[in-house]
Amino acid sequence: MAHDFPIFGDPHGSSPELSREAVLAAVEARLIATFGEPSGRAAVTFLGTDRIELLRFGPDAGGLVRYTTLGMAAAPMADPTAMVADQVRGPRAELVLTVRGGRDDVLRSLATFAATPQVEGLVVAPGGSLDLGSPLWAGAPFTSVLVAEPGGLVPDLDLDEPADPVRFLPLLPMTPNEAGWKRVHGAAALQERWLEHGTDLRDPERRGVRLD
Repeated sequence: MAHDFPIFGDPHGSSPELSREAVLAAVEARLIATFGEPSGRAAVTFLGTDRIELLRFGPDAGGLVRYTTLGMAAAPMADPTAMVADQVRGPRAELVLTVRGGRDDVLRSLATFAATPQVEGLVVAPGGSLDLGSPLWAGAPFTSVLVAEPGGLVPDLDLDEPADPVRFLPLLPMTPNEAGWKRVHGAAALQERWLEHGTDLRDPERRGVRLD
């Protein structure tokens, strides 16, 4: 794949390293190409982690606001059982949360989720969940999110070989009851329940779906 800037650093080195700045510039360009120019931007840095930026897009004509992370994809997520982390190969991702009307105080929660691979060595992937342990934003009925399949909202971003592409993973807010039910029955079963009940997962005030 051709780029307007080098993705890899020293091309003559024995073990090439990806340029963090170039990867994140490509990620931001992909987000802007999909959603337009951001309507807001913030940044959070946790002790011992790299800076995570948060971009807000919208609201669009339907009142939807999309919040995305920018920084999580700078390095591949490492298998916590690996003895040595691969600095090039491995899954890369950014997170996308869609909220009708917007909730800007969700930004720190998103940054916390995005820092999880650095802090806990967790590989964030579809079907998994991320638990904050407190409301995602002030007064939210949700304390965790389900990581969903990308579904084509933002196309995968291919990087130069041998790096894995960057995937843009949607986050679906869950109530504590839904999160507990998902742990027992699995992500697919919960998503089926949401579908059966016509649940609007972008509604910031929705009630938990019936699970009995």
